Amino acid sequence: MKNHEHYIKRCIELAQNGLGTTYPNPLVGSVIVYDGKIIGEGWHQKAGGPHAEVHAIRSVKNPELLPFATIYVSLEPCSHFGKTPPCSDLIIKHQIPNIVIGTIDPFAKVAGNGIKKLVEAGRNVTVGILEDECNQLNKRFFTFHNKKRPYIILKWAESQDGFLAPLTKQNRQPVWITNHCSRQLVHKWRTEEQAILVGTQTVIDDNPSLTARDWKGNNPIRIVLDQNNRISKENHIFDNLAKTLVLSSNTIDYSKNIGIQITDFLFQNNIQSVIIEGGRKTLQTFIDEKLWDEARIFKGPIYFENGIQSPFINKKEGVKNTIVEDELLIFFNND
Repeated sequence: MKNHEHYIKRCIELAQNGLGTTYPNPLVGSVIVYDGKIIGEGWHQKAGGPHAEVHAIRSVKNPELLPFATIYVSLEPCSHFGKTPPCSDLIIKHQIPNIVIGTIDPFAKVAGNGIKKLVEAGRNVTVGILEDECNQLNKRFFTFHNKKRPYIILKWAESQDGFLAPLTKQNRQPVWITNHCSRQLVHKWRTEEQAILVGTQTVIDDNPSLTARDWKGNNPIRIVLDQNNRISKENHIFDNLAKTLVLSSNTIDYSKNIGIQITDFLFQNNIQSVIIEGGRKTLQTFIDEKLWDEARIFKGPIYFENGIQSPFINKKEGVKNTIVEDELLIFFNND
């Protein structure tokens, strides 16, 4: 069992290389072991491209060893034809006798069918190795399929005295609370999530780009709340650097539960994860409606003495990090 855990851990490490590039597919890593040694490994790199098992099998320099090997995979091998053929069929074709799986795929077209196909083909299948870690790896994918909504990350920066921004400022630019390292980390986060969402006032006040210009990777889809179509087309969010979706009263019903309206819209558009980087009103809406999974809160070294109050989140236990002079608190919603 310890050996199984060792190799599934390696699968998880490999899978993490695909964060931000595999949507709408899950993160998956795979290794192939013969006589106590890894002879092949791979991960799913991009939606529409080969799956982790395919990369792992192709990387084996001595394919004649496959009928005597064990393949490890962090998520159940697929059993259906999508943009690529079923990985369970590929494993059977190469006569790999032993399959060790981290966790079952919740996607309806798989959901145990890959395991069933392997067992019916006479293969030895072990399931549930480092299952919690494998579920955490695909928290976005699992939330989307199990809860029918995207994985929601709240993010904001506040001053030492608890303000998002001063009451007044000189121009339409953000007032920076955090240092460059923290801001670069935020851009890295943007490459990892499928979408980013802000409210009307944030765009009017700051004219943000909402791109990942300080980190190499994909820009998220920009989601903007603009109930009454107040935002000018001259704003940065309407440049060609990333896709932008505007949610006005023509798109969603603002008279009803706005958080559910937004998450339903995102789910219907196959958006698996979103960072909420709006102002206090937008952030507090998601907090009050308990529609969030993580909150990432920076506290910078400056004081405003007065200003726009930061959102309130009723969580006491969090993970604390230090980034130069900034403090980063991360809370998880387990309610």
